[in-house]
Amino acid sequence: MSVQPSANHPHPVRPQPTLFSPYALGNIALNNRLVLAPMTRSRALKDNVANPVAATYYVQRASAGLMITEGTQVSPQGVGYIRTPGIHSPEQVEGWKRITDAVHRVGGTIFAQLWHVGRVSHPDFHGGELPVAPSALPVTGEAFTHNGKVNIPTPRALETNEIPGIVAQFRKGAENAKAAGFDGVELHGANGYLLDQFLRDGTNQRTDAYGGSVSKRARLPLEVTEAVVEVFGASRVGYKLSPYFAGYSMSDSSPVATFSHIARELGKLGVGYLHVSEAIAGPMKVDGAVRVTPLIRNVYDGALIANGGYAADCAETAIAGGQADLVAFGVPFLANPDLPLRYRNRAPLNAPDASTFYAGEDKGYIDYPALSH
Repeated sequence: MSVQPSANHPHPVRPQPTLFSPYALGNIALNNRLVLAPMTRSRALKDNVANPVAATYYVQRASAGLMITEGTQVSPQGVGYIRTPGIHSPEQVEGWKRITDAVHRVGGTIFAQLWHVGRVSHPDFHGGELPVAPSALPVTGEAFTHNGKVNIPTPRALETNEIPGIVAQFRKGAENAKAAGFDGVELHGANGYLLDQFLRDGTNQRTDAYGGSVSKRARLPLEVTEAVVEVFGASRVGYKLSPYFAGYSMSDSSPVATFSHIARELGKLGVGYLHVSEAIAGPMKVDGAVRVTPLIRNVYDGALIANGGYAADCAETAIAGGQADLVAFGVPFLANPDLPLRYRNRAPLNAPDASTFYAGEDKGYIDYPALSH
């Protein structure tokens, strides 16, 4: 029951938001604040066309306020893993359209995560050519190719005159996502992929207009964002960040300064949300263990999606305390297609089967049971 204005209470007292409160993301009405995090599942078909069974996978999870797809390549150059979907060919667009149509029929909201892996790849994917990166620096890690796990080679640095082509790839990806019926897009600027590689000084040692100071390192990510905003409108564009991700030889000398800068500039572009992947507990070994998510909250006025090992109770605390507007869940949503209902009812959760995260077809993908009614 709402509190009516009175002499003692001149204004209504607004109820504290919860994980199950609705949320207005621009002009999109979300039913709750649970987000299906983007998760690579390695089930795409030949020519990187989304698997038709993915329609069932996403429909099963459409009770999320917002769903973000698995990483989806904006070009052949952006491929770095086997059986991951793209959105750069007519066949891929048609494959995704079948999925968005199915999601919309059950009232779901779905964004495509636009992805270019940059140096996290292998010549096996590129006709023998090296993967591209901001700088030709060695990478520790393995690529998953049709020939199994192989070491990632030292990439080649993009020439300055190639960079507009990268922007064009993302623009076309956004155009294709719109044609495929997506409600919006998320730019994958995290986890050591191309946009993240340009942003951080441990991987970007360029001396042209796209390297050096943080404003120059952020130039490509911001140019990509501007291009995609022109396609979808700012409120339907999100951007993912991972300030402390250290895989694939990623590093930055000052994550606080770097990620505060990019958050501030993305805010000026009016993007609908920032999706920040940062562990909620445990030591941070850079910048004196400073958590970056609260600092981003201070410099960015749009919606903030928190991600990083949240369970229902700590997600509720983050939303009630204004530390985040929405919370993304990965593995819990993978194993529990009806996660919002389970959290609301405090019901037991299915145990995830890690052996099927990136392998198998229907098994471990669409066969996790929902609660019996």
